[in-house]
Amino acid sequence: MIIYGKQIVLYVLEKHPSLIEEVMFSKEIEPKLFSKFLKLGKKIIKLDNKKAQGLAKGGNHQGFFLKLSEFSYTPIKDIKDMNFILVLDGLTDVGNIGAIIRTAYSLGVEAVIASDVKTLNNQGIVRTSAGAMLDMPFTIYPKTLDLANELSQNGFTLIGAAMNGTDLKKYGKIEKTDKVALFMGSEGEGIHPKVLKKMDLKVSIGMEHSFDSLNVSVAAGILIYTLKR
Repeated sequence: MIIYGKQIVLYVLEKHPSLIEEVMFSKEIEPKLFSKFLKLGKKIIKLDNKKAQGLAKGGNHQGFFLKLSEFSYTPIKDIKDMNFILVLDGLTDVGNIGAIIRTAYSLGVEAVIASDVKTLNNQGIVRTSAGAMLDMPFTIYPKTLDLANELSQNGFTLIGAAMNGTDLKKYGKIEKTDKVALFMGSEGEGIHPKVLKKMDLKVSIGMEHSFDSLNVSVAAGILIYTLKR
């Protein structure tokens, strides 16, 4: 898995050096910083501009690249032992998923499950989450409906974001001992209707104006914050 960009590369260097397999630069690095990479004992490669642009696929790499060991998903059995988790029903956009994971990790969500997807661009999500994906328990589950049933059987209260839901301000605070799974659907389709029927509670965000087009990552942040606080 290749990641690029100075901020994310330095984050991994500090927080997850054991994941680094190779270091790559396409620019001269300040000696003090370069010495930190040398201490890893890993192969360091000098890239030409064409190779760097190819690896970054035109993205803003700032001359910093890392090859990491492949991302390992958290077993679902471990996630079922947690309390507050987030389920992303059918979301595939790298930017949105990364932003959601970053917010969820910051606000104390214990795990994120991407459901109704087969594969995801993990290296893109690591980058757009500013590295939070490497710290947040994360997995993929094939069918959201099956997941909802499994979580319900394991004592989770299922809360789904819906346009016609209860204003979240009317819902009580989640206690640390409560087992809660917050479901977020894609911006275009929302939570699948069959899945929505499985929810114990449907919630929405009260608006001051008749404008209902919040980005899903913004909506997730508001809902998580309100439930936690």
